[in-house]
Amino acid sequence: MIVWIAFTGSFAGQEIIVGLITTMVISFLSISMFTCCTLKILSPMRIIYMLWYFVVFLVALIKSNLDVARRVLTPSLPINPGIVKFKTKLTTNYSKMVLANSITLTPGTLTVDVIDDTFYIHWIDVKTVDPEEAYTEIAESFEKILLKIF
Repeated sequence: MIVWIAFTGSFAGQEIIVGLITTMVISFLSISMFTCCTLKILSPMRIIYMLWYFVVFLVALIKSNLDVARRVLTPSLPINPGIVKFKTKLTTNYSKMVLANSITLTPGTLTVDVIDDTFYIHWIDVKTVDPEEAYTEIAESFEKILLKIF
């Protein structure tokens, strides 16, 4: 509805009514695209966990940005790029997609591939090749909350 108002640029009653009808029709026609998972979005606890996930992601994003900026501004800092893998406890494709995107959006890490429950991550400074330690370092804080959301 907000998009409709932004496009029409009007708060007139008839524009709002047409916008509501259009929004409902589009929602009805596209509902099958968004019902692939069992996300119960209206659950108050899930909404709280989603907000908490946003905070955790934002903190990780800031830390990673500062780390990469430090590496760029100080070329003498050693880097140890490489690909690490770890297994996830997430079961739905949607939750794995959210985790993969969160890892990719965090500077210094890039999700290269996801095969079943195994993630392959390019890491700008590999601290360990042990899958458990890599999981703890890269994904654990995200996954703990995602398990409660999905």
